[in-house]
Amino acid sequence: MFIGKREKRKVLYWLERRLHASPLIELALHKRVPVHKHSVWYYFGGISLLFLMVQIVTGILLMVYYVPELASAHASILKINSGVEFGWFIRSLHSWGANLMIAVVFIHFFSAYFMKAYRKPRELTWLTGVVLLVLCLGFGFTGYLLPWDEVSFFATKIGLDISSKVPVIGDIIATMLRGGTSIGQSTLSRFFTIHVSVLPILLMGLLSVHLAIVQAHGMSEPSDFTKQEDEEKKYEPFFPDFFFKDILVWILAGNLLFALTMLAPWGIGPEADPFAPAPIGIKPEWYFLAMFQFLKLVPPMIGPIEGELFGILVMTIFAGILAAVPFWDTGESKLKSDLATALGVITVLFMVIFSVWGAMS
Repeated sequence: MFIGKREKRKVLYWLERRLHASPLIELALHKRVPVHKHSVWYYFGGISLLFLMVQIVTGILLMVYYVPELASAHASILKINSGVEFGWFIRSLHSWGANLMIAVVFIHFFSAYFMKAYRKPRELTWLTGVVLLVLCLGFGFTGYLLPWDEVSFFATKIGLDISSKVPVIGDIIATMLRGGTSIGQSTLSRFFTIHVSVLPILLMGLLSVHLAIVQAHGMSEPSDFTKQEDEEKKYEPFFPDFFFKDILVWILAGNLLFALTMLAPWGIGPEADPFAPAPIGIKPEWYFLAMFQFLKLVPPMIGPIEGELFGILVMTIFAGILAAVPFWDTGESKLKSDLATALGVITVLFMVIFSVWGAMS
């Protein structure tokens, strides 16, 4: 039986009275996307959102079987990998999805940086994006310990030991995360709670603000595009043109995730033994590898300052300068604009070179 136009109008009227969705529909119908040689970078925000949804769904499924207790955490992961139907697949999706999400968020971050998308009136878009990147790294750090194998245990121990070197607050934060002076049940419980409760709440709230600001200001336009005459500028409607291209990109990204999951299922190492010596060549995950390698190269003491503390202060100051870039590169000075670009290039080169160096050493 076909629904007539009159019935459709009634349904739409009923929905509109309750959802007030017409402003959102109007926005989607009239939103335009700039078309230029840098347009490909617009897709990475959507890919990040796709991998986040994968993390939410697979994370909920893993919570059905995962047990955040010292005596059961490692065994529960083994059960998921080998005893639960398609458990290995869901866990691999979650693990590969986490790595791909962080990688794509980094790409999205630096593409926005080099396109100068932080300039007026998008300062808050940039700042919320910076915090979202930090939250994603927080997901990676807290989730890494949960399998409770020896690599994750000692990598987490090193990470907390390094963070404790931060003046004033470092030792306090490290002690709170550990739940004491050593990593144990309190640490695992706190990391699990932060990973599945605290960080998701913060992420979803801030992501809503970030997306709302993006919609309010529209897609950013690079400087070489804005300098063109109005008649030379090219735009495409967000819906349906860009929307369906976005869906195609999501399908391609999903295929990459499924390929990695099927071809390289995520394994698990031996169960952690807190009393055993750290394995030789222990390293953190790739997204912390550049910082780890840099700190390894810093001398034990630099004058009166401890080497690790000096290295942390240098990286913190540099990161703070990048985060505050909307307030000193406003687009009014070519010198500051070139300086911002140079700092971005140095940061990318530092991350790539030191990550590769750390992986090979």
